[in-house]
Amino acid sequence: MRFSNIVTAVALTAAPAVLAGGVTQTTVDGRKTCTVIANGNQTNDVPNILEAAQECGNGGTIVFPEDQSYWIATRLNPIFNNVIIEWHGQWTFSPDLAYWRNNSYPIAFQNHHAGFIITGDYITIDGYGTGGINGNGDVWYTAEAGNTQPGRPMPFVFWNVSQVSVSNFFVKQPPLWSLNIMNGTDMSFNNILCNATATQAPYGKNWVQNTDGFDTMDVHNINLTNFYYQGGDDCIAIKPRSYNVYVQNATCHGGNGMAIGSLGQYLEDSSAENIYMTDVNIIRYNNDMENAAYIKTWVGALVPQSSYESAGLPRGGGWGSVRNIMFANFNVQGADIGVAISEDSGDNGTFPGTSLMEVANVAFVNFTGYLSGKEGNKTSEFSCSNVHPCYNIDVKNVTLTTSENSTSTGTSSCAYISPGDVHGVTGNGC
Repeated sequence: MRFSNIVTAVALTAAPAVLAGGVTQTTVDGRKTCTVIANGNQTNDVPNILEAAQECGNGGTIVFPEDQSYWIATRLNPIFNNVIIEWHGQWTFSPDLAYWRNNSYPIAFQNHHAGFIITGDYITIDGYGTGGINGNGDVWYTAEAGNTQPGRPMPFVFWNVSQVSVSNFFVKQPPLWSLNIMNGTDMSFNNILCNATATQAPYGKNWVQNTDGFDTMDVHNINLTNFYYQGGDDCIAIKPRSYNVYVQNATCHGGNGMAIGSLGQYLEDSSAENIYMTDVNIIRYNNDMENAAYIKTWVGALVPQSSYESAGLPRGGGWGSVRNIMFANFNVQGADIGVAISEDSGDNGTFPGTSLMEVANVAFVNFTGYLSGKEGNKTSEFSCSNVHPCYNIDVKNVTLTTSENSTSTGTSSCAYISPGDVHGVTGNGC
């Protein structure tokens, strides 16, 4: 008996630790429901998340309880159909820079990568104000100190999706773009927060480049309401082949403002049409707020590039149309420039005015507030294309002053436009 007790004690001591987490399955209101419990202790939760996606991702419900914190240590691309995701808890990406650089999903556009991709149809996600993703981006910001390197993973990507609803959700400290849609149709987003803050950066230094808030590419029928962004790049960026995008009630705290583009970087149709952005607050932060609203396209030739976003290859020469664009009801506090169109991205000094993108039927309406004074007396600028000069560009009720304590609304500059086709501004070339 004594020998037996000793053997039993040794066996119990030697047994491997049992993880606290897992997936429990029930049926709620006729739907198969998977509740994911975190493993804890920074143990990878991705296997359990993928198990829940397999068991309940087709016609069921997946629950991440509020009191659970999930550790994301490996990439994942679950595929869903008719799923409800009750996302109360927080996912946190591991700070293993080497893993993510070498294993994230490659994205050809601008030589980027993704750590988490959602694919599928009829997907409903609710974060209930407590749920979301922490990308652990501050580790990346500090390590690279303003010199972004390849391999940072986007933490929240939609790829080949339709009929999607996301609400009450956050993406904090994204290593790269916060929320990116690539190939999406009929999608709505409400009450979304994206925040990229470099805690170790000296004041006035932007260590959070390429942390865009909300990006679209190859999309139709996208609605975004009640959006907040803090970071150091585009608040919202409408990229190639985006059609019928509606944005209302957005706040951009630092960065580059509301962007259409960049477009035309690759030899392909890069059109963007029927884009409406209204009720927007543009607020300077960390001595950084470059634009309020702008359109940016590439030059019309292949030009050698050195940045990793061009993979060190010549870029430019894309074509298409940028039309039926409305920026309306902007309150601006300290942007460097109010409204702008620039068709010279990628230029090395020898290809200005060559863009193959046609920019037309664009309106900047009801802009109030003040600029930073960084551009002196200039409050808007338009540099278009000799190939397709900008036309039917309206600037209406834009009363931005050149600085906070100024009463001057400044002037504009214009180049490569159709004569008289930028309305509502005065200045050199206009």
